[in-house]
Amino acid sequence: MPTFDVTSFGESMLRLSAPQGTRLVKTRELTAHIGGAESNVLTALAALGRRTAWHSRLPDNPLGRMVLQELRAAGVDTSSVTLEADGRLGLYFFEPPSGPLPGSVVYDRAGSSFARIGPQHVEWSALLDTTVLHLTGITPALGPGCQRLTLEALERARAAGVSVSFDVNYRRKLWPPARAFEALAPLVREVDLLICGISDARNVLGLEGGPGDVLEGLARMRDGRDVVLTCGPDGALALASGRLLRAEATMTQVVDELGAGDAFAAGVIDGWLEGSLEAGLRRGAMLAAVKLGQHGDTVCLTREELESRLAGANPERVQR
Repeated sequence: MPTFDVTSFGESMLRLSAPQGTRLVKTRELTAHIGGAESNVLTALAALGRRTAWHSRLPDNPLGRMVLQELRAAGVDTSSVTLEADGRLGLYFFEPPSGPLPGSVVYDRAGSSFARIGPQHVEWSALLDTTVLHLTGITPALGPGCQRLTLEALERARAAGVSVSFDVNYRRKLWPPARAFEALAPLVREVDLLICGISDARNVLGLEGGPGDVLEGLARMRDGRDVVLTCGPDGALALASGRLLRAEATMTQVVDELGAGDAFAAGVIDGWLEGSLEAGLRRGAMLAAVKLGQHGDTVCLTREELESRLAGANPERVQR
């Protein structure tokens, strides 16, 4: 039996956010959170009781140790993370949406410790000591080395009989659609579970039409293997062994929208681990809704709380 339910590797950064209603160019106050797509997923799964491990490379300084401490406190195993002397932690600055203005991210991650990661920094036996390896399209966007490493991880996982989940997670500020397609299309075809947003499917993978058409296009790219299409406020669709599944978005008051997609992915993987993508869609929709109501990049919800919400129990606003 594998040691872990889910492992992943990727970059976590320090997120510095302006207060709601304040532009970055004018703010004199920033709130710090730790954020990274892969570690966000693992943190959510760990809160549900899953055994998770994160593999990465961090600077050997207080910022790198802050990341390690936060993930360890969340229950994520970080024993295979390597530390780099004189390295740096990637940063990103977030300006929340304000009125008609959308939210905006400014990256400062070039030359980070993780961006210089190589195969020699990955403890492959530990990374593959898992039921599921979770990858995202963010890591290959960080440079040729990270792109090669993502492909190598997929190839090693397939050789070892480890299932691979993959979230396209396109970031247009990191690379253009054409280059992303060239790198991600081979991954999309080979992974066992694909999660993709409808805008990424259209803008990066070149699929057209309504949600149903896009979902079928993704399935054709993958020879019918499990695929999940997220449609924002319109919920999500999935095909599992040719069966069409739907999940409605759970309406909630938005406090902080970053990380909701990662929370959704965690719920999907949680159900998929049990052989039910249908349950995964429901769990993902609920985790995403809870995340939207919480500050920071990660969702904090226990298994008991998740099951209670899905069952519609305890409708009162304050439990006393």
